[in-house]
Amino acid sequence: MKIGFIGVGGMAQAIITGLLKQNKSVPSEILIHSAHASTYEQVAKKTGVTAKNSNSEVVKDSDVVVLAVTPNVATPVIQEIRDQLDPKKKTLISIVAGLTLERLAELAGYDLAILRTLPNLNVAIGAGMTAVHANENLTGKAKEEAIGLFDAVGSTVTLPEADFATFSALAGSSPAYVYFFIDSLSRAGVKHGLTKKAATKIAAQAVMGSAEMVLNSDENPFGLIDQVSSPGGSTVAGLLAMEEAGFMTSVIKGIDATIERNNAE
Repeated sequence: MKIGFIGVGGMAQAIITGLLKQNKSVPSEILIHSAHASTYEQVAKKTGVTAKNSNSEVVKDSDVVVLAVTPNVATPVIQEIRDQLDPKKKTLISIVAGLTLERLAELAGYDLAILRTLPNLNVAIGAGMTAVHANENLTGKAKEEAIGLFDAVGSTVTLPEADFATFSALAGSSPAYVYFFIDSLSRAGVKHGLTKKAATKIAAQAVMGSAEMVLNSDENPFGLIDQVSSPGGSTVAGLLAMEEAGFMTSVIKGIDATIERNNAE
């Protein structure tokens, strides 16, 4: 299956990197083009994928076309490639934020098979989280293959489009919040005598392992908290101090603010 990328910004490069690292595709099966030759030529040189001279060439030679441009140029780009988007042979995957399936169909053709997605940058290391929603024309094997591209670089969840803004906050923006939490833990370690490098490694590994425990356990997070917390112990003391400082409230307020901004854009 040949996969064409129109646009090679940070997210497109993360997906390409993830597919290649996970051996889910080979460079010769990935075709790219973008508005700036210096950018896509550099990406092609770095990854070994095939650079094309136009968006139309990418579409013509691809089975699946990944639209990875910025929202402000999505309309003219789709209009440019519309005639090459054969509904009997092509699947269009969009990672353009805010561009609904209805609008995509209006621009590209109502008979086209389309998958709207919202991945996060962790796809680059095969640990991504991607929201997906297909239109009624994308079914069967073609749907499995399209969603499978994102399963290959992490996990997927099928959501109504109305929930994409919430997903964006929980999965798209939250890595920044997790980095903030890890940095806060490491700074606490430095306060008590550790080097920043050692403290960061300890904190990051603890967060990664804890996330794996949540994913692999039938317990909800609070149940796992109880397993770590001894009666009258230091963990309980720390949890109470964090909550007194408004830890949970601040996290929820941060997500609320993210969703509010997403909905305003």
